[in-house]
Amino acid sequence: MPKRSPDHPAGARRKRVPAPSQTAAARSRTDPFASACPAPDAPTPLLGGLTPAQFMRRYWQKKPLLIRNAIPDIAPPLSRDELFALADHDDVESRLITHFRRRWALEHGPFSADELPSPDERRWTLLVQGVDLHDDRARALLERFRFAPDARLDDLMISYASDGGGVGPHFDSYDVFLLQVHGKRRWRIGAQRDLTLQEGLPLKVLANFEPEEEWVLEPGDMLYLPPHIAHDGIAEGECMTCSVGFRSPSTAELTSQFLYYLAERGTNASNDKAAQALYRDPQQPAVAHPAQLPPALVERVGTLLAKVRWTDADVSSFVGSWLSEPKSNVVFDAPDRPLDEARFVARASKNGLTLDRRTILLYDARSYFLNGEQYVLADTKKWLPALADERRIEGKRFVTLSHDSSVTALLHEWYCAGWIRVGLPNQALRAVDPY
Repeated sequence: MPKRSPDHPAGARRKRVPAPSQTAAARSRTDPFASACPAPDAPTPLLGGLTPAQFMRRYWQKKPLLIRNAIPDIAPPLSRDELFALADHDDVESRLITHFRRRWALEHGPFSADELPSPDERRWTLLVQGVDLHDDRARALLERFRFAPDARLDDLMISYASDGGGVGPHFDSYDVFLLQVHGKRRWRIGAQRDLTLQEGLPLKVLANFEPEEEWVLEPGDMLYLPPHIAHDGIAEGECMTCSVGFRSPSTAELTSQFLYYLAERGTNASNDKAAQALYRDPQQPAVAHPAQLPPALVERVGTLLAKVRWTDADVSSFVGSWLSEPKSNVVFDAPDRPLDEARFVARASKNGLTLDRRTILLYDARSYFLNGEQYVLADTKKWLPALADERRIEGKRFVTLSHDSSVTALLHEWYCAGWIRVGLPNQALRAVDPY
């Protein structure tokens, strides 16, 4: 018999979690980014009173965690109508999953308003991927999960479901936080080994789902699931769930992408005479079977490939460039009427700067990686890591940096490309009427 945990009853008192320090609490009222990403050793309601360091040690990629009231008074980052409108965009990945008359169906967007079922119709779900790329409120919610490296953080998906809606029992190959932002959803999970899928379906549904635990999540509640934990979520009335997913590339993907990266760069080939040498076969005899591959050729190619070498620097360059590459549907919006450099400096000195929500900025000891390109860290080392970690520069800090014309020229270039914006975020989550 599956083990069932008691549902959280309406009106019941929830477990109190340690409050943040007075300084942190004061900052959070004026600084949405300060509260968005908890410090590694600071207890946070987001993780049920655990510190991020404790969560990563005890739960990350190890076992599920149910967190009641992870974000008190949560509101959906987008209303239902806003989400439906977003699903109508060509550059937005969206899917419609229905389970009418016990038959699963899957359609890919975009969807106009009249192509979606009525909210009054039961058993359908709209999934909108990468909402953080299109809305600052969704990006602000994603910021709260940056206690894991940016190199692993993928996107925020919003699932809208009518009563009874879901996507069937399934498993994911990546870590995910399932945050309830409106309505209720009943989750059943199990750590089963049988991951056989039902045949003949347009989506991956487990054939033999064996739930072990069960909860109803209300707004503010959150469930963390490591990879390959079977789960099934069913809406109880209309509901919206935010899913924060993480990148988990396969070994095959990493290997193929790295070899492509080496080939594209032509690592060490341009100055290596041996690498430029042409294939020769002076001992090749005449053949009676011209279509047969010459064994000597295969052996020679194998010998050459065995000599391919790379360094730790090559690996680091690949990882940083690949993981900072924006998704294929990302297009940066340059300012309609860009400020010249002098006016840009004046405005940034007053209002500060914020990385665009689509910008990916990573760094290591020697380089920084901006939207898929690698640059030498060198003279930017004093300020760029802080910008990458905080995703902003306050006005006072910019005033100090503006004494160096190379810094202002570089940041102005980013501003003109749409990679950075003048001004700081004035809110992390804006309460919206879900409907």
